[in-house]
Parts: sequence; structure tokens; C-alpha cells
Amino acid sequence: MTPAPPKSMDPRAATDLEELLSAPLGLRERKKLKTRRAIRAAAFRLFAAQGWDATTVDRIAAEADVSPSTFFRYFPTKEDLVITDDYDPVMEAALRARPPDESVMESLRQAILPSLRRIIGSEGDDMLLRMRLLNEVPAIRSRSTLEMIRSRDMLVTVLAERTGRPAGDLGLRALVSAVLAACSEAVDYWSANDGRGNVADLCEQALNAVAEGFSG
Repeated sequence: MTPAPPKSMDPRAATDLEELLSAPLGLRERKKLKTRRAIRAAAFRLFAAQGWDATTVDRIAAEADVSPSTFFRYFPTKEDLVITDDYDPVMEAALRARPPDESVMESLRQAILPSLRRIIGSEGDDMLLRMRLLNEVPAIRSRSTLEMIRSRDMLVTVLAERTGRPAGDLGLRALVSAVLAACSEAVDYWSANDGRGNVADLCEQALNAVAEGFSG
């Protein structure tokens, strides 16, 4: 069967998101991204309808119209559906495109917030479900820290190149870790309030608090 977008999804936002995610990629990579996102969309539909434990990999594969072996090529475990995403390459490309004389904090803000505003327009329901699963499923929660570290290391590497600082510079690690933690807290706050308000605006508020702390 062909996966259908969630009813709450704005088709224009979905198109914008596909363009955002696939812009740096070639044709083959775009096809792989489309398959990856189709599998994840099918899984999230099933998670919402029948819960985490009742949703098997075989059922997800059937819903996405792929084989179980194809599923495992894209997601080594069921938990990877939740803890991994496709946005790090988008953030990396946005960060590399920022002016070299811009402050590190402002570059991070501009790499994160515009992309988040477009992503939340099409995947708000999935983000709420992701946060619920993160809080409810210990296996997901325990592995999510590793994903945060991977994102941190990617951003630190790009910023070290931009600034000429050593790779793994402690100051950059502290700043990036604070930024990611602030965004995580904003999303958690938004989720705890059942998705009320604009999560990108909340993230911006959190980043402003971090910027004040680092400049004070």
C-alpha cells in the first residue's frame, strides 16, 4: 500500500519539508531519503493507532510496502525510528552557509530555528508522539543521549572549522551542548503542554536565555 500523509499535515508544508531535506542530495540519495521517511511515517501511524509494543517490524514493513530486510537497511532497530532523524544534514548545511564573521551563537540560531519552523509545520503530531515514546519507553530514552552526542559532535566540528579552534574545543562543546539542551527542554515543555503554543518560538526563547548566559 502507498503511505498516506497524516490528515493533520499541510501538503504545502510537507512539500517544503521534502525540499528542505533533499536539497543537498543527489537523485539516489533523495530516493533513499524518500524510502526512509515512508518507513518512519508508516511506523508512526501504527504507533499512534496501536501503541509501541503492539507494533512489530513486520507490520511496519507491510504498512510501508517494503520488505523487513529493507526496513533493517534503514533502521537497525525499532528504536532507531524514534531516536534518529534526518535533520542533522540540514543543520550542517545551514550552519556552513552562515557568514564567516557572524557570531557562533547567531549562526547556531539561524541553523536551527528556520528549519525547525518548517519541520514543525508538517510533523508536529509526529514530534509529540516521539516525545511521548521517549518518556514512556526506557530503551528509547537510554539511547537518545547517544543521538544528542552525535549531533553535538557534528555541530562542534563545523564550528571548529569556521573559527579555527581545535576540534573538540571545550568552549564550543559547552556552547553547543547548552544550545541542544535548551532546544530539548523547549520541545519537552511543549510536549508536556500537549503541543500548545509554537515549539519553534519556545526554542527561540530558550536559545535567548542561553545567549544571555554566555554573553553575561
